[in-house]
Amino acid sequence: MVLIVGSGASGATLARELAVGGFDVTVIERGPYVQDRDAFLCYDESSDDPDILKTSCVGGSTLVAAGNAVRVLEDTLKDYGVDITDDLDAIERELDVRELPDTHIGRGTALIMDAAESLGLEIRRMPKFIRPEKCRPCGKCSFGCPRSAKWSAREFMDEAIEHGAVLVKETEARDLILEGGKVRGLETSAGSFHDETVVLAAGAVETPRILMRAGIDAGRKFFMDTFVTVGGILDGIGFCDEVQMNALIEMDGFILSPHFSTLLFPERNRSDVLGLMVKIRDEACGRVEANRVVKHHTQRDVRYLAEGAALAGAVLSEAGVRADTLRSTRPRGAHPGGTAAIGDVVDANLETSIQGLFVADASVLPEAPGAPPILTLMALARRLARHLTSDI
Repeated sequence: MVLIVGSGASGATLARELAVGGFDVTVIERGPYVQDRDAFLCYDESSDDPDILKTSCVGGSTLVAAGNAVRVLEDTLKDYGVDITDDLDAIERELDVRELPDTHIGRGTALIMDAAESLGLEIRRMPKFIRPEKCRPCGKCSFGCPRSAKWSAREFMDEAIEHGAVLVKETEARDLILEGGKVRGLETSAGSFHDETVVLAAGAVETPRILMRAGIDAGRKFFMDTFVTVGGILDGIGFCDEVQMNALIEMDGFILSPHFSTLLFPERNRSDVLGLMVKIRDEACGRVEANRVVKHHTQRDVRYLAEGAALAGAVLSEAGVRADTLRSTRPRGAHPGGTAAIGDVVDANLETSIQGLFVADASVLPEAPGAPPILTLMALARRLARHLTSDI
């Protein structure tokens, strides 16, 4: 049997791969099982600093992701002896990753794309794991799709259950059970679970805490893909109801993508706001502690945020936004990771110094992706599944 903690992109993929292969799998998930449309209820509470966007539910943050399907850190991981190219190819085929058709490109996104091109910027449509035949653009991707048009890891978890996997939801993972340098199970809020193979996929905040309680030096390096949304007023644009992040500008150190935020103009009509997200690949100048997350931004981080915000303002102004209305949200974080990195806390097979204990979430990423790492995490989970099945 394999015991997996967490059912997000990594945990659910691993559970599906193992269960379909005929292996006994138990998944411990802290959050509830919810339908896509209710995922917004599962956002974790966050302190003001840092403000990290993540959820606790079956399927994890994939339920509130924008459906972006970009390949990140593929070459970087090869430097660590980890080749996931074939797995990425397979995932893209299975999820039918593609750009959305013209029918799903809204007026606001089209204006941004035209403005970027007129400024000499290279912009392309964002590849998505969204089923266009089910999608009716409504702007609710980050709240949970009301039509389940977007793939989420909960679908893989459902498939794992159909093949015999056991899901223990609304249960908190606490301490590892260890004996003679080997893992023997896990203590949880629902009692003890015993197994000689345990995979932590609880996310880059909770996973290192479990590792630290087991005596492993984790959590010292933390990144979170810091982002802001820059926006302004363009009367009647209706951008708030479009598919979000439906285009991509890739620059050195940051990306820009069309993005609506209610934080920009809470006093104004939502339909009058046009925005661009600026997301940087921040440096791992943070740490996870037992009861808090500490995050510092370096001079480089601040420079990229400033450069990105200035460029976003230029694109929005070119698109017709009134320059005197431009403003930005405060920095927030997405895609936390790095707290149990490959080459630092885990080896190329994602195993820790404790025999039988593995990590399979964004904790293992050696550097910030600067873009959603969902495909990369799924590919790493597929690779780990092959390693486990060859040993069990």
